[in-house]
Amino acid sequence: MKTIQIAAPGEVNVVEKSMPVPSRGEVLLKINFVGFCGSDLNTFLGKNPMVKLPVIPGHEISAEIAQLGEEVPDNLQPGLRCTVNPYTNCQRCSSCRNGRPNACRYNETLGVQRNGAMCEYIVVPWQKVIVDQYISSRNMTLIEPLSVGFHAVSRAAITDVDLVMVIGCGMIGLGAVIRAALRGARVIAVDMDDEKLQLAMSLGAHYGINTATESLHDRLTEISGGMGPDVVIEAVGSPATYRMAVDEVAFTGRVVCIGYAKSEVSFETKYFVSKELDIRGSRNALPEDFRAVIEYVRRNNLPEAFVSGIYPPEKAGEALQYWSGNAGKVFRIFIEF
Repeated sequence: MKTIQIAAPGEVNVVEKSMPVPSRGEVLLKINFVGFCGSDLNTFLGKNPMVKLPVIPGHEISAEIAQLGEEVPDNLQPGLRCTVNPYTNCQRCSSCRNGRPNACRYNETLGVQRNGAMCEYIVVPWQKVIVDQYISSRNMTLIEPLSVGFHAVSRAAITDVDLVMVIGCGMIGLGAVIRAALRGARVIAVDMDDEKLQLAMSLGAHYGINTATESLHDRLTEISGGMGPDVVIEAVGSPATYRMAVDEVAFTGRVVCIGYAKSEVSFETKYFVSKELDIRGSRNALPEDFRAVIEYVRRNNLPEAFVSGIYPPEKAGEALQYWSGNAGKVFRIFIEF
């Protein structure tokens, strides 16, 4: 079967692999689309420390069930459209014992710590298959990245009394914008691109701030009456935006970090104490986050802009090269099998 492999930084090949066969408790999936995400781009650029090359990328999946192994429940049948929860969990570490398997100490995400889904067929445990016949194949591919933003909102415990600032209006940041707005919060979207800010506003943000052309602090002072936002969700992963989150959040506010900063970050740690901040990480997503996204997607049309391009497997390297040169303009790139 046709398989995409990142062999080395900047080197993407299409290779032939044997068709997998489902064992007991497993399901064979025929892949329709797989989305490239930021971790795949970093792998291509040689900036992903969690990856061992060569690797098959991809964990944003749209597929249909092709074949069942033994002991798979009857609700899973060949031909059903599905996506996949792409994380593993050990069921023994402190995260798993505390009911947060999304942050399992030994997690292996498809396409990162283990080979992913950019091939014609994959085999996964039946428990990881999420079936829904009401959602298109295109939109199925967007369930996982949106769920990461939804999870960050849950980590922040956002309610309708909160003023929430989301820094970064990529796919995951927009997931946070959508979920915070659904919970009734007032939402401030922050980015350096007007098109992304307009999209955020169309998805529920009440305010948009372009930090390339406006003073963030002045606008926040105006919007919040000088208090600052109750919650800041950092969805960029840069030292500047990490500091921005701590500097601008209100006293006794919550800061939730999704993005991985690629270098060390220095803080005015006095704010941790003087503001009595809650600073929380947000990793991956829980099954309830997937369910929440699915309910949203069933009821709402996702913007066409979410998919920046669809490429055949032979053009995967070209697609990643394009993304690396246009990072600020790309949401998701799909590979179609």
